[in-house]
Amino acid sequence: MKLTKKSFYFLSLTWGLLYTTAGAIVALALILTGHKPKRWGWSWYFEVGKRPWGGAEWGPVFIKDRYSGDSLKNHEFGHAIQNCRYGPMMVPLVSLPSSLRYWFRRIRIRRGRAPRTAYDDIWFENQATRLGTEQINRLRLEHRHSQTEC
Repeated sequence: MKLTKKSFYFLSLTWGLLYTTAGAIVALALILTGHKPKRWGWSWYFEVGKRPWGGAEWGPVFIKDRYSGDSLKNHEFGHAIQNCRYGPMMVPLVSLPSSLRYWFRRIRIRRGRAPRTAYDDIWFENQATRLGTEQINRLRLEHRHSQTEC
């Protein structure tokens, strides 16, 4: 099934409602503290922190550091697409393992040891990067195509 904007929001607000609700709470807290939301694909994101640290996603909302570029935004958008796929299983299948893996890798780096694998070597991270990048590329292509039709 090709994901459309309509199906993305429908699935986020039904099948993926658990994580989308968490994202709405995160977004509200950030807006109330003066952070401005930005768009990436069909997601909303916020830039937070004063140091490079990466990103985190809750349904169609994600946060990222101010230093990471489009590849991280694609990756976090990919996690939002995974939320549409896995719905209530998103937390045990993707989010919890992803968070634990992130923190284990950070601790390892702080102790002066390099991670044993690349970040995308595990299926859920690789899938997030692939899904987000493919969807952003489709959206850009559609946008360019619509511009030439005018």
